[in-house]
Amino acid sequence: MKELTKAEEQVMQVLWSIEKGFLKDIVDGMPDPKPAYPTVSTVIRVLVKKEFIGHNTYGKVNEYFPLIKKEVYFQKHFKRVVSTFFENSYQGFANFFAKSDVSIEELEAIRKEIDDQLKKRKKA
Repeated sequence: MKELTKAEEQVMQVLWSIEKGFLKDIVDGMPDPKPAYPTVSTVIRVLVKKEFIGHNTYGKVNEYFPLIKKEVYFQKHFKRVVSTFFENSYQGFANFFAKSDVSIEELEAIRKEIDDQLKKRKKA
């Protein structure tokens, strides 16, 4: 799976959020200052070519929708980050993450989630 540029990722974030929409809907969903319609249109054409976005045509207007789920893209992207920056070690990532600026409440919630996953996997 190809990696998204920053502009492509912004468009995908909007589409993942709205699930489907026309060019106007995508531009409206972007943060301020909003890019120009031709700029977004160009990014969308690239995403269609990369097969991240599909479309239905109604006359001369296209309605766009994501072909790749956000979770699938994130999982592949996250694996690349762990591989590139943490020598393919999830433990190295967890150590880095735990030492970062994360609140005690968030760390406790993460620990609970990990404990729950451990229990589920041990039962299976």
